[in-house]
Amino acid sequence: MNLIIKENALELSFNGKTIITHSKENPFITAVVANYDVSTSHGNFKVKEKIKKRIPLTNYEIEKKLDDELSIVFYFQKVAIRVKTVKETDSAIRLYFETESKNYAWEFHTVGYPNEAIFGGGEQYRQLNLRNERVQNCVSEHIVVWPIIQKTLLDFKPYKEKGHFYIDTYAPMSTFVSSEMYAIRFETSKYGYQEFKDKTRNIFRYQECPKSMVYIMGKDFKDLGRKLAKDIPNNESIPDWVYDGLILGVQGGIDRAEEMAEKLIDAGAKVSAIWCQDWSGKKITAAGKQVYWNWEVDSSLYPHLKDRIAHLKKRGIRFLGYINPYLVKDGPMYNFCKDKGWLILNKKWEVYHVKSTTFDAGMMDLTNPEMVEYLKETLIKKNMLDLGIDGYMADFGEYLPIDAVLHKGDPEVLHNEWPTIWARLNREAVDSHERGKEVFFFTRSAYNGAQQYTTMMWNGDQHTDFSKDYGMPCTIPASFNLGFSGMTLVHSDIGGFISFNKLVRDPEIFVRWMEMNTFSMAMRSHETIRPEANSQPYDDAILQYTVSLTNVHVALAPYLKKVAKEAHEGIPAMRPDFYEDNDFTKRKDPYSYLLGSDIYVCPVIERGDVARDVHLPTGKWKQFFTNKEYAGEGKYLIDSPLGYPVAFYREDSEFAELFAGIKL
Repeated sequence: MNLIIKENALELSFNGKTIITHSKENPFITAVVANYDVSTSHGNFKVKEKIKKRIPLTNYEIEKKLDDELSIVFYFQKVAIRVKTVKETDSAIRLYFETESKNYAWEFHTVGYPNEAIFGGGEQYRQLNLRNERVQNCVSEHIVVWPIIQKTLLDFKPYKEKGHFYIDTYAPMSTFVSSEMYAIRFETSKYGYQEFKDKTRNIFRYQECPKSMVYIMGKDFKDLGRKLAKDIPNNESIPDWVYDGLILGVQGGIDRAEEMAEKLIDAGAKVSAIWCQDWSGKKITAAGKQVYWNWEVDSSLYPHLKDRIAHLKKRGIRFLGYINPYLVKDGPMYNFCKDKGWLILNKKWEVYHVKSTTFDAGMMDLTNPEMVEYLKETLIKKNMLDLGIDGYMADFGEYLPIDAVLHKGDPEVLHNEWPTIWARLNREAVDSHERGKEVFFFTRSAYNGAQQYTTMMWNGDQHTDFSKDYGMPCTIPASFNLGFSGMTLVHSDIGGFISFNKLVRDPEIFVRWMEMNTFSMAMRSHETIRPEANSQPYDDAILQYTVSLTNVHVALAPYLKKVAKEAHEGIPAMRPDFYEDNDFTKRKDPYSYLLGSDIYVCPVIERGDVARDVHLPTGKWKQFFTNKEYAGEGKYLIDSPLGYPVAFYREDSEFAELFAGIKL
């Protein structure tokens, strides 16, 4: 690294690339005095920041200047912050921040480039390139009520899709990758934002002083992914049985679940598992059929479940369940944990209740060792894994109120960290069980470090439609950004989840979504919150498509296993069209994706379309199911009748023979 000292100015560069510049006119660091007003409803957090004073740290003093280490104090009057810069590898340096100046937010400016694109920031749904956007660093419920009302009840006004900043995320992460082939990752926990609107600088502001910032350079996107995975290890993984077919989301009891699975199998579909989210019981609310949040088997819906699971497994069908870190108010486990003092409290020292749709729930205190022990040993291992359950949805994790009273720790700091804590506890429980390597759990919320613990992410609750803000298309940029941030294995609910009034999924949206997830790392359906109102994979009108597409997915298994190994190294399974070329100027279609290096998928994302414009990436390609040849970097109109995925494979792929033999 090289520090250039000019008159009242500094410039820090690394391997020929300038990282920060500092002058009195444009200081590297500014201390900010601000008030933060946080409001929350149904797990959605809104933060209003009111800046009262900005204190640019215009002065500096160099304490140490060596080839591999620097120490500089930036200050103004009594406000100061020490920045220690250490060269960690030939391609990475880390800036450590230390300050005794309290009650400030801290703003950092790094060098930006006029034509650079910025990716990452965790799960950002609306678009991939975050240039010209402000990205919040706040874990929050993704789904809010107002867009649903606009779509379903305000018939007099056409629905206008929401912009990027409006849309909250379950999984923000303070990791960003630039098209200039560098990555920045801040180690911080509290609220903040990152802004990429200035063409010459990128702004990172956090409510607390970050512990550090790492700057990593790479020769290409894959190289950056691998290096980010060395900084925070990626331990995502998929058991082999997941590739054996559809994970069929079905509820209503074990008899109905087996009946629906039998219908699919008898028709010729491939089913790897049945996923019964209501294994613990169902709760009917104004929103629809929801899970009864009491984490033990409901013997009326699922009698003799251990024996039934064993019988299913002998036939090659796994059984999956569901859990989240909450307990329905006045349920048996709620009352037990309340009496033990294991639930999160409010300022009145009463149980702090959160509301999901129309019912209240208490929150397990994941900072309480006794609660954690009960969660891992009883709720997960005894009540689920000992029954033979081979996987589950580890839902939620983003609802921790900042005014809560915890057994230990500051909820303002732990709010963002809560999803990672939740994922870690699940991973510890699973790994300590004798069948741990067979178990597949998937999470929807995340923050920095969650890739060390979850086995796979899913995109959360989408609307059952084609809208680009909350519907099927939004899962594509969301998965890209997660991949750039270090979460490399992602999938979505086939057909979406949110259904209200006239917002229902018909056969078209369900089949188009199933086409997309055929070419994904996990093929899993969800019945939605209103199963009877929405199309399902076992419906007579859809059954033929379920049969053909599940067989295609199973045929892809050898290739998917290779992609999963790359994901473990830090290379995303789903990649944007420019990823292999390492050239953002070659981006042509934000809603098509590479699955690994050798498959290119172009989902149909417009209602009524029976043809799809395709811009193929560099290379020679063949179309799945026809083996027709196409030249890369060309534009083609491809017929896409319902049930016919638009997908291509590289002519020179080591799996070309396998791909050529796959038929619908």
